[in-house]
Amino acid sequence: MNTETVEVLVVGAGGAGLTLATELALAGVSALVLDQRPGRDPQSRAGAIQPRTAEVLQLRGLLEEALQRSVGRPTTGGHFAGLPAPLDYSAWDTRHPYPVSLPQDRLEAVLEERLAQLGGRILRLHRVVGLHQDGDGATVTADTPQGPRTFRGRYLAACDGAHSGLRKLVGAAFPGQAATLRSASADLVLSGPVDDGADHISGQIRTSPAGHFTLLTPLGGGLHKLLFSGPETALAERDAPVTADEVRAVLKATHGPRVDVVELRHASRFSNASRQLERYRHGRVFFAGDSAHIHLPAGGQGLNLGVQDAFNLGWKLAAVLRDGAGEQLLDTYHTERHPVAARVITLTRAQGAIMGPQRDGGLAELREVLTDLIRLPEANRHLAGMMSGLDLRYPMPQHGDHPLPQDSDHPLPQDGDHPLLGLRMPDLDLTVDGHPVRFSDLTRTGKGVLLELRATDLTTADPWNRRITRVRATVEANDTGPTTDTEALLVRPDGYVCWAGGPGLTTALNHWFGPATT
Repeated sequence: MNTETVEVLVVGAGGAGLTLATELALAGVSALVLDQRPGRDPQSRAGAIQPRTAEVLQLRGLLEEALQRSVGRPTTGGHFAGLPAPLDYSAWDTRHPYPVSLPQDRLEAVLEERLAQLGGRILRLHRVVGLHQDGDGATVTADTPQGPRTFRGRYLAACDGAHSGLRKLVGAAFPGQAATLRSASADLVLSGPVDDGADHISGQIRTSPAGHFTLLTPLGGGLHKLLFSGPETALAERDAPVTADEVRAVLKATHGPRVDVVELRHASRFSNASRQLERYRHGRVFFAGDSAHIHLPAGGQGLNLGVQDAFNLGWKLAAVLRDGAGEQLLDTYHTERHPVAARVITLTRAQGAIMGPQRDGGLAELREVLTDLIRLPEANRHLAGMMSGLDLRYPMPQHGDHPLPQDSDHPLPQDGDHPLLGLRMPDLDLTVDGHPVRFSDLTRTGKGVLLELRATDLTTADPWNRRITRVRATVEANDTGPTTDTEALLVRPDGYVCWAGGPGLTTALNHWFGPATT
């Protein structure tokens, strides 16, 4: 049996897998995506991208295409547990201070098209059934329409979803909370006076005294997405089909008899189970997206989490494969991303409890108190940062010559560190060679950026010139803040500041971009 060999095998062509494959193709790394489905899942599934994911897409020039496919709705803030107190994302210095209503299938279409432009490949109807690892790579066996085939990569990225087959093949522990109830999602056409909640921060949420819950949002073109639960749905088997009669019964309970189902296009079930891998790396295999963590889809977190997992992992694999960076760089993937998913699981579990249909035990009063708290500016900003992903700070090497321990997940800067160290780089208005540009314009190639803001001698960075983009720029007068009080900033390919003036530039370059070359 002939074995096809590439540098990275990506299993799963969902949001995480496509993001990762696109990043690898941009860096010139040979990668191959294997997916067991015949084509892209046509169901909307996740319904929005959060501000940080919008910024990530902007870094690669993909946001405009995504926005063109988004659902035209008012630009309102995010929400926490559907409470009537919008989250103000603008408090986090972003050009995208609102969630973008973008069904997952449309984002995946954007990523597929970019991957094709970069020469990437997806092999459909390829179900991975076997895995073998050694010191140099990983080999998988896949069932295909042509019979069994084998593929080999120096590394393998498991992006094969909540019911990951690779998780089982690796034998990875997946601890957490088992499901206590099931819900469903449906894309459908409705008749009757549908109040789609376009003026509400989370769509139209309704409940019934009998314990039904519905969240209705428009998808455009007369199509709606309905998330729902109820006494019957909660007890349904995971693989039981969602029927139009089941949807009708729930809609009648929450919207009355005048709303009816004209067409049920796509539907699936999900649960409130929450689990997370203990380790994201198992030898030559890395897990990203739902294969690494599952949780209740509350507040628009899951797709965003997976895309940002892949964005973190992609450039690091490229740095090791292309630039000679050490294997320890790949260990920072787990160090950085595992705490992020753990926090999301906490947030989604809390929202699930708050959004439940129960009206006893003081739940209604709890919602009232939380709504009042979220209206306080400091509390609102805190929740907005967590829900949007804009508050994330990664541990970075210190300004001196000694990096933080790689098992550190401490999110705060150390004494003497620049305020931006470890945070996302703002999309500043800059002047470069007399022309106005945004910082995101400098990141299209997927390389790191050394932004030289003052006349200074940074010849120590010369050995890395082929691996990073070096730009001498001035910040426009309307941009003020911590970016203007340093000589230069070094920004990783995923948009996080990893050095901000002072000593330690060569330490940061070595750590994130591999050893110096002559």
